[in-house]
Amino acid sequence: MCEFKIIKKNDGSQIMEDIVILSYTENNELVCRDVLGMGEVLESSLIVDVNTINQTCVVLDHPIVKDFLNLIQKLSEHTATPSQVENIQSKLEEIKKSL
Repeated sequence: MCEFKIIKKNDGSQIMEDIVILSYTENNELVCRDVLGMGEVLESSLIVDVNTINQTCVVLDHPIVKDFLNLIQKLSEHTATPSQVENIQSKLEEIKKSL
């Protein structure tokens, strides 16, 4: 059985280990659980790499990830609204200004 170390791409730190279940909630929060069902919820993270050979899962953590995943889900379901797109646009504009 593969038990993963969860590595944050942002800084390379290992944030969890012995993780066997990775899934997203309905609110697009990443749930990481060990074999006993214990674990953590990463509020706004995206899985960017899974390697079964070295048993690592790399996640990218950023506040906009959750909103982006919500929008992508709505777009794929053809239920997105213009205001949801505008919400992401405004958050990206704020990020752009801070660069």
